[in-house]
Amino acid sequence: MSSKTGQSLVLKELEALFSESKSSVQQGLEACCSLLRERYDHYDWVGFYFADFKSKTLHLKAFSGQPTEHTSIPFGKGICGQVAVSNQNFMVPDVQEQENYIACSISVRSELVVPLFFKGENIGQIDIDSNQKDPFSSEDEQLLEACCALISETYGSSLLSL
Repeated sequence: MSSKTGQSLVLKELEALFSESKSSVQQGLEACCSLLRERYDHYDWVGFYFADFKSKTLHLKAFSGQPTEHTSIPFGKGICGQVAVSNQNFMVPDVQEQENYIACSISVRSELVVPLFFKGENIGQIDIDSNQKDPFSSEDEQLLEACCALISETYGSSLLSL
């Protein structure tokens, strides 16, 4: 099975999960985290952070993997905080080479963060940690961009109240 076919199947599974269960935003985000972590061996931790623009912090709202103490991250700090400011994907092949990295676990070797937009505004992001060095590809970025777009389309303005 090609990676495009695999991505398409995962997105169809997410669409079905979101529509069949009539899930709340929270349930949908948690289901997305679990599904991605189950389907991709190099996704050891999957989480969604959402922005609080008043305090300029990100807050962890759903995840699958080991619990983290980093449930609140200031804009600009760490990989997630940098994405909150840059509005750009950030792929880190080796976290040990990043000066502005927040260690969530000693096992993490690489990270990929993709912003989640609603009406053109970066309101959050999906964060993937891997215990492998340099496992992420452009296909991973495309999949996560599509997941974020699907979540934005599915839940719309409900995301703003997270």
